[in-house]
Amino acid sequence: MDRIDAMRAFITVVSEGSFTHAADRLAMSPQLVSKYVSQLEQHLGVRLLNRTTRRIHLTEAGASYHDKARQILNDIDDTENQLGDLQTEARGLLRISAPVSFAIRHMAPLLSEFQKAHPAVGIDLQLNDRKVDIVEEGFDIALRVGHLRSSSLIAKRIAPARLVICASPSYLEQHGTPQCPEDLRDHRYLRYSYLEQEGGQAMHQWLQSSGRDPSSDLICNNGDVLVEAAIAGAGIALQPTFISGSAIKEGKLQVILPEYEPEPMALYAVYAHRQLLASKVRSFIDFIDGYFGDPPYWD
Repeated sequence: MDRIDAMRAFITVVSEGSFTHAADRLAMSPQLVSKYVSQLEQHLGVRLLNRTTRRIHLTEAGASYHDKARQILNDIDDTENQLGDLQTEARGLLRISAPVSFAIRHMAPLLSEFQKAHPAVGIDLQLNDRKVDIVEEGFDIALRVGHLRSSSLIAKRIAPARLVICASPSYLEQHGTPQCPEDLRDHRYLRYSYLEQEGGQAMHQWLQSSGRDPSSDLICNNGDVLVEAAIAGAGIALQPTFISGSAIKEGKLQVILPEYEPEPMALYAVYAHRQLLASKVRSFIDFIDGYFGDPPYWD
């Protein structure tokens, strides 16, 4: 016995006043409606209806059960309707994981404009440069920068992310401008902790093969700190232009070795499922797609 179907048959019999009318409303035979009600009574161990040839009457137990069952079915219908709304209207809390520097520099206007377009959506933005587990940690979307490895997750490319080798004009004036990768051995390097996984493998290999002493390098897991250190004349950095671009435009940093620029990375929106995607997630993906431009405004 499907208890929900049996409960709905019982409620409909009471509201329609007969098994025949209830059967018409439920688009099933009167015999099946009667069977559902009988099974429900057997399951509960009480008589719910007194039947005569002309009318049906609720028993005391039936009247008590009727009120509670009707509320349960109403709650089920409301829940299903709300879930349907989630698929058609963007609403609910959207949990996003994003890289620290990218989010600080570029996401506030995006989120503000998105919420103006979708006022029923709340945002929970968590900044972290590590690769979060979207499913285990309960995120709807993760923004990631790099060369993504294959996985079961869905990845939507949002914008290119160009890597440049750069240093301040004052540093280059004092220490000389490298003309080839081998010249990097004579310079202090400002190293991002996640260099290899984020697309700087080639430069890392140059540095390893150059015979230079890495003990004087500045290593940090935040690109903004490294860019500011480069501006201050601390050394040479390999950084994406979404962090370094404004300093380059202002002349605070100078691009060097452009012909050895690494292959561009990309910004991706990563999420768990392609089908039955909640409207809040689909709306955000559609909104962010093309938002930054191609090439993006920071280039």
